[in-house]
Amino acid sequence: MDWIEVKDSKDIESLLDIFGGFHDSCLKELYMWTESYVDENLSMGISPELDTNVRILFQRQYRAPSAIELLFEGVTQFHIVPSPINYDSIIYDAKLILHEGLFYWADDYDWEPEDYTLGTNSWICAKSLKWRDASSWMGKQNRYGVINEG
Repeated sequence: MDWIEVKDSKDIESLLDIFGGFHDSCLKELYMWTESYVDENLSMGISPELDTNVRILFQRQYRAPSAIELLFEGVTQFHIVPSPINYDSIIYDAKLILHEGLFYWADDYDWEPEDYTLGTNSWICAKSLKWRDASSWMGKQNRYGVINEG
């Protein structure tokens, strides 16, 4: 599973075409990490760069591909709104754009970067974006980690 870099609007259009505009998809999992850490001596290491990264696994009810993974590097903002009780988590159409040098993904085609204060959509903004086919990652199984019970 090789990463494909998204560089411009043409690449965005291609990705949206390949994955059907995220129609009938769901956000299965996400994994976020930074370069910050505390070592065994309790010293903290931090990066002066935008060091927040997010991987998101999407699955959909179509084949070729039936799942993709997005990798956002240099995340500047990230907002998740879980579905309320008794509502589905189906994404009917998503927005993916390059706006003022940043990549934005949102779970609604009508969402705009200026609407971020509304708080009704899940969305992410980052300096760079890559994607890859993850069709072998279908089903309920978690891919980014196992939930420990106990």
